[in-house]
Amino acid sequence: MIKSVITAAGKGTRLLPITKELPKEMMPIFSKIYNNNLIVIPLLQFIFEQLYGIGIRDYCFVVGREKRSIKDHFTPDETYLNELSKKNNALMSNFYKRLEKSHLIWTNQNKPLGFGDAVKRAERYIGNDNFIVHGGDVSIIGGSKHPVLRLIKTAKDDPSIAAVLLCKKIKDPKRYGVPQVKNISSSVYLVEKVEEKPTKPKSNLGLLPIYFFKPKIFESLKNIKPDKNNELQLTDAIQNLIERGEKVVAIPIKSNEIEIDIGTAKTYKHALETSYKIA
Repeated sequence: MIKSVITAAGKGTRLLPITKELPKEMMPIFSKIYNNNLIVIPLLQFIFEQLYGIGIRDYCFVVGREKRSIKDHFTPDETYLNELSKKNNALMSNFYKRLEKSHLIWTNQNKPLGFGDAVKRAERYIGNDNFIVHGGDVSIIGGSKHPVLRLIKTAKDDPSIAAVLLCKKIKDPKRYGVPQVKNISSSVYLVEKVEEKPTKPKSNLGLLPIYFFKPKIFESLKNIKPDKNNELQLTDAIQNLIERGEKVVAIPIKSNEIEIDIGTAKTYKHALETSYKIA
């Protein structure tokens, strides 16, 4: 069974003041994930529900020092359940049943040391297993099947692959990790190089924070050094994988799949509008 690492350690400063007390990953979006009824759900729970829906049962949450509320939300509370109306009890019971059928562990990233550092902290949990990394402030909605299934299938179809990245075409990808690629097929790119937020992007592709990795990525995370902001970048580790001769590929999201990102007020507005429209 493939494992997952969900990162939720960012401070969310671009969403202040709401994120002073509320972790940005707990910001709500709209969904009809339960019985086709419109509900308001924390994005992090929505991501968990998506991964649960495709068969993933092992989760490592990487959280920050001030994010106790996340762990509380993902801990079944029978006393709270008994105080709810029948309708709301059923809603939370469904969530709790999924939690009880899953294995969740928690690890801390007490300082903002980068996406790569957050993933590195999950090494003991991952061991020698393949795994998915999913940023806690981004999701993909729309489409008939979750793109994580395509990440897994792409790796399964070619055992020589060490990492599968998810990307999308963007007019100006300067705020993304940017891959340089060549086509293997109509739906798979061979990644020749990756750069984090380049001033002069070499392609119109931006990486999304949803990945498939083999455990080889941990060796690369140990090989790289922090950037000028003292952060360990996951893209640098991916570049190290490539330089070590490992095969890294990328797949694009489909035209009916939409990225929702709650990192800024502007992108959160888009996330609310899009999730309401598509829910």
